[in-house]
Amino acid sequence: MAVSSRRLQKELMDIKKEGTPVGIEVLKADDFSKWILSVEVLGDTIYKGEKFALMFRFDNQYPISAPAVQFVVDDKWSAPEHPHVYSNGHICASILGSEWSPVLSVVSVCVTIQSMLASCKKKERPPDNDRYVAHAPENPKKTRWDFHDDNV
Repeated sequence: MAVSSRRLQKELMDIKKEGTPVGIEVLKADDFSKWILSVEVLGDTIYKGEKFALMFRFDNQYPISAPAVQFVVDDKWSAPEHPHVYSNGHICASILGSEWSPVLSVVSVCVTIQSMLASCKKKERPPDNDRYVAHAPENPKKTRWDFHDDNV
C-alpha cells in the first residue's frame, strides 16, 4: 500500500472516529484519489447560509506533496466570490503550494479555507479572474501563484 493510501486511510478513520469540525462534512471519500467535502462558514459573515464543496485530488506523493484542492463548480456548486478564489474554483493560497507541510491534513485545509472565507469583508473575484480562467491549467497545482496579499 502506498504511503498516500495509508495516510488517507488514517485520516478517514480519524474523521469517522472523531467527526469533522462544525461546518465541514465529508461528501465523498470512496477512494484515495479524490475526496469532496462541503464547507460552510459559520457565524455572521458575508457567506452566511452559503455552502461550498471542495475537491481534493491526491497523487502518490501525498502527504509529502500537497493535494490539488479547488472548489467544485458545476450545476449544484459554485465557487465563493473571494479575492483569492477564481470563478473556476481554483484557490490562490500558499498552504496549497509553497507553504504546504506534510503535517497538514484534509480537515486542516478545510478549516483554513473556512477561516479564509470567514475573514473576508467583500465579495469580489481576483482582479485577473477572467484572464486566469481563460488560460488556467485543469490542475491548480500547475499554476505558479504569486502570493502578494496574505491580508484577505
